[in-house]
Amino acid sequence: MQVKYNLPKNIIFCKKCTISNQRPSSMPEYHHTVDRKNAKYININNDGVCDACLQAEIKNNQINWEEREKDLLKLLEKHRKNNGDFDCLVPGSGGKDSAFVSHILKYKYEMNPLTVTWPPILYTDYGYKNFSNWIKVGGFDNISFNQNGIVQKILTKLSIENLLHPFQSFILGQKNLAPKIANEFNIDLVFYGENEAEYGNPIADNNISLRNKSIFTHNNIDNIYISGLSLKELKEKYNLDYKDLKIYLPLESNKINDSMEVHYMGYYIKWMPQSAYYYAVKNCNFQPRPFRTEGTYSKYNSIDDKIDDLHYYTTYIKFGIGRATYDSSQEIRNNHISREEACLLVGKYDGEYPSKYLKETLEYLDISENYFLQLCDKFRSPHIWTKKNDQWKLNHTVNQNGFLD
Repeated sequence: MQVKYNLPKNIIFCKKCTISNQRPSSMPEYHHTVDRKNAKYININNDGVCDACLQAEIKNNQINWEEREKDLLKLLEKHRKNNGDFDCLVPGSGGKDSAFVSHILKYKYEMNPLTVTWPPILYTDYGYKNFSNWIKVGGFDNISFNQNGIVQKILTKLSIENLLHPFQSFILGQKNLAPKIANEFNIDLVFYGENEAEYGNPIADNNISLRNKSIFTHNNIDNIYISGLSLKELKEKYNLDYKDLKIYLPLESNKINDSMEVHYMGYYIKWMPQSAYYYAVKNCNFQPRPFRTEGTYSKYNSIDDKIDDLHYYTTYIKFGIGRATYDSSQEIRNNHISREEACLLVGKYDGEYPSKYLKETLEYLDISENYFLQLCDKFRSPHIWTKKNDQWKLNHTVNQNGFLD
């Protein structure tokens, strides 16, 4: 049976959460290369437990959080400036995570953060309101980089056509903007929210030297791909010059400030997404969606962009993992719901068609719905899906009711 994307052939579900071993933890198209031989997926050990759940056990039972906060205080003192200059940078959109991180840095730890935003492709009304409240109610200086709309539209469309990944170019821009702005303002400390290990990505050193981190830097632009195409192909086929694409690219390694560090607040403070949500509501007037998010049961995760719903639907197509799987797995790890309840939620909501913003999103991209559905079928891996009586069905599900279960 054909297996796409170098995915594990045998589909295995974690015994503690709802995630499967098809969940990418480090895929090239989520960064800036296309070498799928190096693609990595969440590991499930011989006991049937995924890396994210193992990390949750460590977080909940083994870490001395008082000692971690002492380490945080030492780090902040190292970078603190008393002359009015910005001493740290927090990238974000004004969602619950960036609101939480920036607010505690400024008001609890008395740092002077600069906030930086790579705006959504298509703002939701409530997403823009949350961004505005973050700055105005929370009280932050902010740089919002409004990217070239023509270039963004081309790259987003190509990302869907070549990778079935509506957010690839957005992720590149968002990830690479923060160190660039920090470099310009001589800020040596960049703070993100959750450690990537929370979701099963390889557990990285919390203190990241940008010079040695390929996701943030590059040495050879010939090795860089955006939307599944090399820079040469983007130039020849779509007339996109280096100057059009540079903002999406990592910094050249020889231009990095050697003292710049990237840290995750989730390393120093016990990270709970629900707690971050309540904190953001209280201190930055963050508001959830006024309705349930399609594909899941929640209202406050990743709600800034109208393309969010489309993105999670494409992860369901490519990996058999939808938004309810992501949300429920995280809530199991934080002891908020049981696995039994999570499985019911996945069965009810995972893979729900993203109809709310679909028409507007596809019109923006000049893609017909019929063409989009054809692309979805093209990107389905046969080891994940079977078509029977003109209906696609997952071969295996966490509820064990798939076509081959």
